[in-house]
Amino acid sequence: MFKKYIGDRAFYKRVFQVAVPIIIQNGITNFVSLLDNIMVGQVGTLPMSGVSIVNQLIFVFNLCVFGASSGAGIFTAQFHGRGDAEGVRHTFRFKFLICAALAVGAGALFFLDGSNLIRLYLTGEGDAADAAAVLGYGRDYLLVMLWGLLPFALCNAYASTLKESGETFVPMAAGVAAVAVNLVLNYVLIFGHFGAPAMGVRGAALATVISRYAELLLVAGWTHRNAVKHPFIRGAYDSMSIPRPLLRNIVVTGMPLLANELLWSLGVVTMNQCYSTCGLDVVPAMNISATLGNLAGVVYQSLGVSVGILMGQMLGARHSEEAVRDTNRKLIAFSVTSGTCFGLLMALGSGVFPSIYNTTESVRNLARDLILISALVMPFQSFANATYFTLRSGGKTFITFLFDSVFMWVCGVSLAFTLSRFTSLPILPLFALCQMPDVLKCVVGQYMLKKGSWIQTLA
Repeated sequence: MFKKYIGDRAFYKRVFQVAVPIIIQNGITNFVSLLDNIMVGQVGTLPMSGVSIVNQLIFVFNLCVFGASSGAGIFTAQFHGRGDAEGVRHTFRFKFLICAALAVGAGALFFLDGSNLIRLYLTGEGDAADAAAVLGYGRDYLLVMLWGLLPFALCNAYASTLKESGETFVPMAAGVAAVAVNLVLNYVLIFGHFGAPAMGVRGAALATVISRYAELLLVAGWTHRNAVKHPFIRGAYDSMSIPRPLLRNIVVTGMPLLANELLWSLGVVTMNQCYSTCGLDVVPAMNISATLGNLAGVVYQSLGVSVGILMGQMLGARHSEEAVRDTNRKLIAFSVTSGTCFGLLMALGSGVFPSIYNTTESVRNLARDLILISALVMPFQSFANATYFTLRSGGKTFITFLFDSVFMWVCGVSLAFTLSRFTSLPILPLFALCQMPDVLKCVVGQYMLKKGSWIQTLA
């Protein structure tokens, strides 16, 4: 019975060739983010809260960049699957232009209205002086982070195209180098070592910005030096024109992905804002829980990206429906298994991890309980994540829009808003109840997978 969910050695070798570099890159990035988080946490609870809030705002921008490039990425994977370098070149141009536009727009928004956005998370019970201090730390951090939006966006255009073309090692290596730069500079700039001034949260932001530029230089430089291997980059900047039919198809197919990532990320930060109404302790506790959750979820999240790449390449190469379904079933089973294993590890570390932070005992205890709840739903999230990338690989972007962000707003956000505004539920039962829609989402996802309408060729 279970044999149909388990691949042979060749299957896992192919999966690991795509997934391992992505896992390593994302794992190191999240591990350094964890260390970054801990370093800022050593400065105090209030600076950690300010940085946490700003990172949620930047999280929305990051996912918008990811969604915008992913729309064109569906075509990139399929063009690569059929050996069409010119098609890949046009999709790269689209990514470059839209990612740059998003960086400029987000920078303007955060510069003009950043303080008001931070204040949305400071409405819970707590000392007014503490709230003012959190606002100040957050504003200082945000103003420096603005300089890193453009290099992050442009690096995504290069790295995503390389990954969809089968080159996952270079983005991984550049990411590893960037996080190493970030980690070293965090140590120097946050605490003032080696004669540098102790800059606190500004130092953490400056370290991140410098690492963004380092990553862009490495990825872009390698791509241009290896034009023979990746001919899409030849003449990529000779013109920014994109054939109108392809542009129309990318916009029609891809814009739902941008809308999805925007609404989904807004849904996440809205739910966190709802949780924050339960008190100022919730913000640092949620930050600690989310930091460990992001690290534990690296494997299943990276496998989801791999599902999209492998399915896109198979569809572009016109494999049989039976072969596509069989591969997809085994990929999803692998992803769910990883989510279950790492959810268990996350639960086992729930009592130890919060003690690393320089914060109050009440925040540590709250973080521990939030981690346990998050660990329980991780297997369901891994299934939904793999399903999302499967549907997206076949160009069913409107369906993924409904499945992901619309589902979140209709179920998760509306539930969080209602319970936080119209009941007196404390944070733990509120948070637990708001995770339950993930179970329903898995049922819906399984129906969509069996229906099979996502199995189509676009390139």
